[in-house]
Amino acid sequence: MTKPWRDLASVSARELPGQLGVYQLADGTGQVVYIGYAGGRELFGLRSALERQRDLMTAGATQFRYEVNMQYQSRYRELLMLHVADHGAMPAGNVDDHPAHIGRIG
Repeated sequence: MTKPWRDLASVSARELPGQLGVYQLADGTGQVVYIGYAGGRELFGLRSALERQRDLMTAGATQFRYEVNMQYQSRYRELLMLHVADHGAMPAGNVDDHPAHIGRIG
C-alpha cells in the first residue's frame, strides 16, 4: 500500500468511505502494527472499521491508510504475506488475529 499515512486520532466519519476494503495501522514512526479489512459484516465498511480502531488504539497505532477493494480478503492476505516477507513476522497487532493459513512470497 503506498498511500500517505493519515492521523488516526482525528479521523472523521464524514471523510471515510462506507465501502469494503483493507487498511493498515502504524505507530508514530510509520511501522505497520496492524493490517485489517472491512468486510461485508461491517455496517458502514471502512468507516466503521477505522472508527472502531481509532477508539481501541490497536497496538499503539496513531496513523492509518486504506484501499477500497471489493476483493478485500485476497488483498488482506496479500498485505500480510508482504509484511512477513519484508519483516520476517506478522505485525504486532496481528499476532493473535490473522488467518490460519497464509501463503509465502519468495
